Amino acid sequence: MVVLKEGICPGLNEDMIKSLQAADIRTVEDFVSSDTEDLAQKCSLSYKALVAVRRVLLAQHAAFPVSSADLYEELLSSTAILSTGNPSLDKLLDTGLYTGEITELTGAPGSGKTQVCFSVAVNVAYVLKQSVMFIDTNGGACANRLLQMLQAKSSNKAEQMEALERIRVFRVFDVFSLLTSLHGLRTDIQRQASAGGGSVKLVIVDSVSAVLAHTLGAKQSEGMSLMMQVAGMLKTIAKDFNIAVLVTNHAVRDGNGRFKAGLGQSWSHVPRTRVLLQPVESPGNSSRSLRSATLTKSSRQACHQVEVFDLSSSGLSEDKGNSGKRKLDDLKL
Repeated sequence: MVVLKEGICPGLNEDMIKSLQAADIRTVEDFVSSDTEDLAQKCSLSYKALVAVRRVLLAQHAAFPVSSADLYEELLSSTAILSTGNPSLDKLLDTGLYTGEITELTGAPGSGKTQVCFSVAVNVAYVLKQSVMFIDTNGGACANRLLQMLQAKSSNKAEQMEALERIRVFRVFDVFSLLTSLHGLRTDIQRQASAGGGSVKLVIVDSVSAVLAHTLGAKQSEGMSLMMQVAGMLKTIAKDFNIAVLVTNHAVRDGNGRFKAGLGQSWSHVPRTRVLLQPVESPGNSSRSLRSATLTKSSRQACHQVEVFDLSSSGLSEDKGNSGKRKLDDLKL
């Protein structure tokens, strides 16, 4: 609510403000919602002067309608889709990770969440040639592993090193360090944007539950507040700077024995899209690297779709029995 004061618009001088205040008109909202003719008589002010001031204030402070077509064009121009490098995941995610949104991978220990994060980071850095910020909260990030994945994509050492330089790894082991890293990232992006340089296009947090789960509970009154601070910071980074955010979360079993995402109901509203990873266990499956990915939350796709892929030692490759040869999607950013 904007208070009427001298200087906010031409014609609004100190004498006019005093007269308006005497009639209990103190804000722009009070002024523009009042009848101008009655106000002129009540305050002994020029009707013509009041109309002129009212027009300027409306132009400065009123909201202007925007057509749906304009909003859609703005969305198309500002949203990019980052391919994960795995067609199975891209299919569930409606072609990839969307900038401006938070996507969550959830699963039990050993389900392949970190491996998928590595693969996505390598694909974005090497294939899409975009910068990645990898926040490691459980000590799982390994430069050798990233290099092995890059070596599977290219034998050119210069290209491998260039891709590695695009992946910045931060190790944090408590929620306060995580918040500090996210705040630092926001400051860096603002600085780079003002300088006209390139910035991070993907932020990965593996995992949010590692630093948040132990802060929640009946005896941890500040835990919920800290969790919402992390959620708010991630949403701000994604939305304000057009960045894709990928986080991992642990899975717990509900009353029916089915897996669901951890961190409770409040956190469940934070990710726009959620995928549950699970090992494929069947009598005829001799491979331990097969994983199923189930879409459990999405605003674009029908939920409960399932894709199976092979979590191999060289990165991610699709289950050939289901999808055949892997093919990377082209993306213009």
